[in-house]
Amino acid sequence: MERKVASGPQPIRDAIHRFFRENGLRRPAAHERVFRAWVEAAGPEWQRQAVPVAFRGGQLTVEVGSSVHLHELRTFRGEGLRGRANTLLGQELIRRLAFKLRG
Repeated sequence: MERKVASGPQPIRDAIHRFFRENGLRRPAAHERVFRAWVEAAGPEWQRQAVPVAFRGGQLTVEVGSSVHLHELRTFRGEGLRGRANTLLGQELIRRLAFKLRG
């Protein structure tokens, strides 16, 4: 059976999820919960610009699409999004945020 390949740009998270699924790889369930909470807390405004990529020892690492967004998240919005994500999780799993420029 031939797999259809979508044309045009696609969100990186979709490509990553497809890669994991096709190769039988999975992130630990706790990571998946944290990533989903971050995406929901970020909302449509940030979900393409601030993609969670790692969670270890209470630190969520988020890749950011531009230096402008990186500055805004580090300076103004990051802690609010962290708080919202923890509220969605029902506990403070995300203790620290690390933002890095995608690339």
